[in-house]
Amino acid sequence: MAGHGTLLASLTAGLLLLSSCGKDDDETAKKEESAPPQVPVVALRTTDQRLYHEHVADIQAERNVEVRAKVRGFLEHIYVDEGKFVKKGQPLFRIQPSEYQNQLARAKAAETAAEAEVASAKVQLERVQLLVNKNIIAKTETDLARANLRTAQSHVAEAQARQSTARLNLDYTLVRAPFDGIINRIPLKVGSLIEETTLLTTVSDLSQVFAYFEIPENEYLELMRLRQEHPERSNSDTIALVLADNSRYPYPGYIETSEGEIDENTGSIAFRARFDNPQHLLKHGATGRVRLTNVVSDALLVPQKAVFEIQDKSYVYVLDSNNVAHTRSFVPGTRTGSDYVVKSGLKRGERVVYEGTQEVKDGLKVVPRKAEIPPATDVAKVR
Repeated sequence: MAGHGTLLASLTAGLLLLSSCGKDDDETAKKEESAPPQVPVVALRTTDQRLYHEHVADIQAERNVEVRAKVRGFLEHIYVDEGKFVKKGQPLFRIQPSEYQNQLARAKAAETAAEAEVASAKVQLERVQLLVNKNIIAKTETDLARANLRTAQSHVAEAQARQSTARLNLDYTLVRAPFDGIINRIPLKVGSLIEETTLLTTVSDLSQVFAYFEIPENEYLELMRLRQEHPERSNSDTIALVLADNSRYPYPGYIETSEGEIDENTGSIAFRARFDNPQHLLKHGATGRVRLTNVVSDALLVPQKAVFEIQDKSYVYVLDSNNVAHTRSFVPGTRTGSDYVVKSGLKRGERVVYEGTQEVKDGLKVVPRKAEIPPATDVAKVR
């Protein structure tokens, strides 16, 4: 009987111990549940932000012209090779000149004959005038002789015009470079039959290039507004060019002009920028992206990670002095990198929950800790 009593007492003590442990665990869990969550917090800051927009650009040489034949004939000689640099006036092609040399010779002979005809008409006029003065023939003969002289003189003028045309055509057989530039593809070979207006090659002046691009109307208006507010900046505005391989072109450019109307189909306006190209890296017909940079003074930035949306409105959790989170709506502006530029609704220095907004609700007290965020940059791409 004594053994049974001892066993019963042990079981009772064990049950009491388990009951006590269970109560302690429940109380610990309740305390953990009621403890305010720790969340990373960031204080809103203002900074002078350089915002840039990128736009696809069509790059064209400052001058890119087609070199075409002006006379017909066989291509006798090619003096240059594709891709070579040429100087203005340098010979490029020779079209067989013999036919035009003969035309010039015939034109010169025709001029000589016409001049002889004029000399004969002058002699005839003098003879007629002498006979009229002696009343041997009628005065009307003088008018006829003068008309013959004018006809002969017109023949001289016609012959001279033909000679000028023949000489010009002969000059056209030697095709010269219109300006300093690079020779592009030469589609024909020596011996090819050339017709008038046949394309011989193109020449590109690559010392400077144009970049044509379009920007939306709202961005255009923003650009103009910033230039009006800060005229000291507009005088020195430069733009950058990003090449097809995403490398940055080393020489800055500047906007030279823009069209006078908005494209009603795209809602954009076209601009033209000019870039120096001393190494001829940029080629006619290349593509790239121009980068327009605007400076926004004292821009208030809020991290995108801190923002959540409800029914197309943007919100953040703002902490008060007691570390109680409050839902706050705000109006975001431009999206730059990892931040929004705030238009309205938030103030500098206010603390907002940086991450873990799903664990926070309006009116909940939290334990703030400093958020670890990457270092800010003063240049950001607009998205």
